[in-house]
Formats: sequence, C-alpha cells, structure tokens
Amino acid sequence: MKAKHQRLTLALIAIAAVIGAGFLALAGLRDNAALFRTPSELALEPVPPGQNIRLGGMVEDGSIRQLPDGITITFTVEDGDASVPVRFSGITPDLFQENSGVVAEGAFDPRGVFVADNILAKHDENYMPPPLEDMAQADDSAS
Repeated sequence: MKAKHQRLTLALIAIAAVIGAGFLALAGLRDNAALFRTPSELALEPVPPGQNIRLGGMVEDGSIRQLPDGITITFTVEDGDASVPVRFSGITPDLFQENSGVVAEGAFDPRGVFVADNILAKHDENYMPPPLEDMAQADDSAS
C-alpha cells in the first residue's frame, strides 16, 4: 500500500474513533443531563429505590425537624405542585433554611423517603455573604 493510502486510512480510523467516543459520551450522559429532578418530575416518572439522583426545589415552610440524635434532620422539598420528604444526617450548609432553594443528592428508601447524602443550598443572584452585607450597609450609611 502506498504511503498516501496509509495516511488516508489512519485519518479515517481516527475520525471514526472520535465520532464513536462522542456517541458513547452522549449515551452515557443522556439520562443524567439534568442537574436535578423536581418533585413534580419525580411524581410523573418515579425512580426505583436506591438509584442515586439529585432532588431540587424549595424547602417547605415549617417542615424542618431536628431528630433526637442531634445530627439528623427531616424536611420537605416542594416545587408548588408536588413535595418529597427528605432525611439528612450531617451538617447543613449555612444557607439552608425554610423557603430557600436546595439540591439534595441521594436516593429514595423503600418507604419513599429521599435519604440525602449531601445538601447544597442555593441562593439567588442578589445573595451577599453576611460579613460583606454588613460592610455594604456601613458604606451606605457613611455616604
């Protein structure tokens, strides 16, 4: 085979490999493309117990309860149309509170309770950490 044909064959093999890798990556990400699932989405398409997912929504007002062990809390995540009970053991983020956004990572137990391994508190674009907020208020009063 001539050198020109060898280079062309290798180039075609390389292109086919890149396209194949792209298809494999897309197939792997197809079901996990969403950052999180809302309670409404889970009501329409339930996931089996034990399958790890991210659950996102708002912490329902008055739903946070501290269990007697001191490190476990229960709360409800809602999105206006549906709600999901959640249990978490560990230290919650500083921004975690009622009526605030939350993303919980974990899986459902057989009773339908979402057992979170990790909690990520969300804030809006206007959030300012308390120390900086105090400095901004001091600057405004000095002006």
